[in-house]
Amino acid sequence: MAKYGEGDKRWIVEERADGTNVHNWHWAERDCLEWSRARLSSLLAGLTVLDGEGGLTLRTVALDKLDGEAYVNIRKGKVIPGYELSLTLSWEAEAASESGAVKVAGAAEVPYLADENADEDPELRITVRGDETPLALRAKDAFLARGKPLVLEKIQEFVAAMAKGGPAKDELESKKTPAKVAAAAPGAAPAKEEVVAPAPAAEKKKAKGKDKDGFKTIEMTEKFYCRSKDIYEILMDENRWKGFTQSNARISREVGGEFSLFDGSITGVNEELQEGKLIAQKWRFGSWPDGLHSSVRLTFDEPESGVTIIKLKQTDVPEEDKYGNSTVVENTERGWRELIFQRIRGVFGFGI
Repeated sequence: MAKYGEGDKRWIVEERADGTNVHNWHWAERDCLEWSRARLSSLLAGLTVLDGEGGLTLRTVALDKLDGEAYVNIRKGKVIPGYELSLTLSWEAEAASESGAVKVAGAAEVPYLADENADEDPELRITVRGDETPLALRAKDAFLARGKPLVLEKIQEFVAAMAKGGPAKDELESKKTPAKVAAAAPGAAPAKEEVVAPAPAAEKKKAKGKDKDGFKTIEMTEKFYCRSKDIYEILMDENRWKGFTQSNARISREVGGEFSLFDGSITGVNEELQEGKLIAQKWRFGSWPDGLHSSVRLTFDEPESGVTIIKLKQTDVPEEDKYGNSTVVENTERGWRELIFQRIRGVFGFGI
């Protein structure tokens, strides 16, 4: 083995006098542990799980503990996140009694959160601090039913942020911008690779018509105990979206109007609306390749009074996002089932 600095010159990337790591050719590693602590704390602390439903108030308090390591490696603009973390989140519940307000406390623990399992929900353990009184057990069950999906959703936001570069994201974007500006400058000669570059894959697929390699269709059927107009209203009302998802939403009720869901993670346009019967939309995640939209079609059938069947068909879902993650279809399907349909059942009492 050659000594440090004595390797084959053809394989050595020499330092520039100005210290610039051109195009991130060198491995550039960023320690992300403290950034992860701040990010997870902002995502998980102070979440309202129950706000008086059934006489019980339940919320998360603080990120009490975060151990492990987190970093991002960047080379030639490619982001490679790495992390192995364990975390503990405290929660508290309060209920009214004849003798006054009664409080209990507990913890939610994620023993292992790692990049190797980024496409899976981590294990989440819910415990009570102190005696397991009837109120404590009730609060624990409520956290499992209502708090667990919320916490896992926020953890997935952290995972997505790490995949984009974590604290190094802004640095990556700033390095991309000058190149785009230079290419667009008047009189600037186009780069050779721009002249010979093939058309984007998405454009080729469109030109082939029915050829949809790289895209999938999601279909599911869900049953609710409610009138079709009731669940239609929930899906088209931004205040109710904010309630059952605990996230910001903006929803136009007009054909051609735009919508934004889950704090802007999902955006799109209404294409066709029939109250209590149909919602058709152009729909995309912000992490999808630029310019790609899927088509969502939700049809509502009420075979008997008080029972509604929703059929979802979502076409043109890309198999990979713009960061190369190949779990788009699975995550999208799981999001519909767990973060939308199951939450509507739990919050509005339309469950089976």
